[in-house]
Amino acid sequence: MTMNKILVIGNLGSDPEMRYTPNGNAVTSFSVATNRRYKTSDGESKEETEWFRVNAWNRLGETCNQYLQRGSKVYVEGTLTSDAYVSKDGDPRASLDIRATEVRFLDSRNSASTSNVNETYPSQSQSQSQSQSQSQAKAKPRP
Repeated sequence: MTMNKILVIGNLGSDPEMRYTPNGNAVTSFSVATNRRYKTSDGESKEETEWFRVNAWNRLGETCNQYLQRGSKVYVEGTLTSDAYVSKDGDPRASLDIRATEVRFLDSRNSASTSNVNETYPSQSQSQSQSQSQSQAKAKPRP
């Protein structure tokens, strides 16, 4: 058995950015900061910040883009994905990103006019299988 799962609770460092892939899938990207406070051996308080890049797909991505903004507190659950690329300077680089399967909005900087901000939305593969099931159900004749 293997498992690839990550949970992060933190705050968005900037507004989310949404785009559509050539085949029409929405993907929203945003960064989440987590803080760790600790004391050094000489008693000095320190704080470290870790940044996580998150990609949310399809309906989940559209919802994140609609309701999240810089500073929003979120719970993100997903899988780690690796990406190798070449920087603008021509240097090979790699990054680890979170492919979100669940995002919960832990505060609402927008008005509380939406009732679904704490709902869980399906991942890309779940969304595609649901769409296929719905289209198959619509195609069946009714008695």
